[in-house]
Amino acid sequence: MGNDSAENGTEVGESTGSNLGTEASSSEEKHRCENSEETSEEAAALGWPTSENSGPCLVIDDEETHLEEGKTDKPKPNVSDIEMMKERFSKLLLGEDMSGCGKGVCTALAISNAITNLCATIFGQLWRLEPLPPEKKSMWQREMDWLLCVSDHIVELTPSWQTFPDGSKLEVMTCRHRSDLFINLPALRKLDHMLLEISDSFHDQEFWYVDQGILAQETDGSASFRMQFQRQEEKWWLPVPHVPAGGLQETSRKQLQHKRECTNQILKAAMAINSNALAEMEVPGSFIDSLPKNARESLGDVIYKYITSDQFSPECLLDCLEFSSEHQALEIANRVEESLYIWRRRTTAKSKTNA
Repeated sequence: MGNDSAENGTEVGESTGSNLGTEASSSEEKHRCENSEETSEEAAALGWPTSENSGPCLVIDDEETHLEEGKTDKPKPNVSDIEMMKERFSKLLLGEDMSGCGKGVCTALAISNAITNLCATIFGQLWRLEPLPPEKKSMWQREMDWLLCVSDHIVELTPSWQTFPDGSKLEVMTCRHRSDLFINLPALRKLDHMLLEISDSFHDQEFWYVDQGILAQETDGSASFRMQFQRQEEKWWLPVPHVPAGGLQETSRKQLQHKRECTNQILKAAMAINSNALAEMEVPGSFIDSLPKNARESLGDVIYKYITSDQFSPECLLDCLEFSSEHQALEIANRVEESLYIWRRRTTAKSKTNA
């Protein structure tokens, strides 16, 4: 009897314990599911991604998940733009020396050459008064931003005062953009924006262009409305502008004249900024060391003879020089500039000796 009672008590205790354990586990599982649902709701409200294996109570529809994933996909950058940017900056870092031998030019000259080449690519074949094509305009703005982003990190340290909560002050050094870049770059950007606006304004004009050598067939069989231009054999690629027989209207004529004056003012402003920047730059020592010993070697006998003559005349000098191409004119200008530095150095040396 005692053993039966003990066995029965054991069975009752085990069944009761198992029932209690089952109820506890079920309540714990229910609590975990509720917590999982609450956590999932909070995560969904915050926009956090949810995992499919978070628990048996979490049910995710595959189609909805696919749609949600499609919504969060970000547009990938254009691969060609990235490769182009890599190429541009690699040339800048190597100083245009793609062999990597360390014989490249300085970074400033590399950026200057890159801007010059970009300008020749975009505007080199622009012979008509018409809006710039959208792809070229986008290329100009995009690559200029790439090249000029270097200037955002050219800074100088300036002293400034920092005030603490207790009212005490401390002088600290702060970074700001270099003064010449801070002043000149926004002005140049404004001038560039104005030029693009002038270019975009040339639409629906009264005049048009005809390539040289092509005779336009008119509807009335006459060519009296076209202005005759003397054909330039050496510049056969330049288009010839044409206007109606009665000429341009007075309004169009005034608009063209106004745009011409604005463009000239933009050119003068850009040249003034360039001249001031060059005047503030120090002449590199390597350039001074590379100069000839005297100005005659730099200028040549002909130019030196005209310049040192007692009856010097700039008109006569220009008449005897050959400016058949832009490269020759630039070479002569460089030789004259070299001679100026040679004479200045000689004058400075004499003044120091006399002192």
